[in-house]
Amino acid sequence: MFDSPASVASPSETCEGVEHFRDGRFFNPGVPEHGFLDLLQWMRNREIGPWRNWIPSTPGPPPPAQAEGASLRVTFVNHATVLLQTDGCNILTDPVWSRRVSPVSFMGPQRHRDPGIRFEDLPAIHCILISHNHYDHLDLPTLRRLAAAHDAEVFCPLGVARMLRRAGFRRVREMDWWQQKPWQGTMVHCVPAQHFSARHPFDRNRTLWCGWMLETPSGNVYFAGDTGFAPLFKAIAERFSPIRLALLPIGAYEPEWFMGPVHMTPEQAVEAQSMLGASVALAIHFGTFALADDGETDPVDRLQLALGDRAGAEPFWVLEEGEGRLVP
Repeated sequence: MFDSPASVASPSETCEGVEHFRDGRFFNPGVPEHGFLDLLQWMRNREIGPWRNWIPSTPGPPPPAQAEGASLRVTFVNHATVLLQTDGCNILTDPVWSRRVSPVSFMGPQRHRDPGIRFEDLPAIHCILISHNHYDHLDLPTLRRLAAAHDAEVFCPLGVARMLRRAGFRRVREMDWWQQKPWQGTMVHCVPAQHFSARHPFDRNRTLWCGWMLETPSGNVYFAGDTGFAPLFKAIAERFSPIRLALLPIGAYEPEWFMGPVHMTPEQAVEAQSMLGASVALAIHFGTFALADDGETDPVDRLQLALGDRAGAEPFWVLEEGEGRLVP
């Protein structure tokens, strides 16, 4: 399953005593899994919110070549793909530029809008963070393009490195929860997430899922990946406070009885920002692929209601596709 015993540490030795691997599969400690009958119940009773077939948009301007010094720039491409720029380094999270996120090109979830930045307008990419192996987060066609065009180092959770090397990347760091590795003056930490993995019906939870914390000279940046709401946010805050920026998912949460263990609601994302103590949060994982039953605008609508009139509260940004901002 993993690359080689020499290159990948045993999960039981790297998560500080918290068991999350048993009988060849990973699991979320203390969280019961939904079974096949639960999946059938959801599929039989789906009430899918409305989506436009196609959402017209104009690509954003090319991002700058780099951000210097202590400045931190974030550009929302869409879904979970974000460009982070700081200290002369350019970092992509879960890059997806493909039309579909599926094992085949003719069926499966497809885009309802273009990526906010043209692939050709990307600056030199130095680092890529992969949170898990779902098709909307690990997109091999995009990764092959990136491997051919950019000399990037890739960080991924346990079990995913072999796929990335086959895609063409020469430098891949495979990590377990709470492991850390230095990179270009930044300490990269693999942190827990509450989710699952699968590429087909027979490999569920054979590879790990995670979030990422970047301890940069300009401040700590947290990429949650895909996760349900859990005490893990408190544990992350205890280790990495203060957090300058947190990228938090807000979509694919309906129906909540089924999706709740693995996807946060917008209200929970607001609570997660509070638990993390993040100075700025950025909404991700919404508005591009219809993956659950929430409609196109539901995540942002609920987020805005949850935020309400929070005078003096830390900002929670919702950026347009292709929009870039400097993080205070």
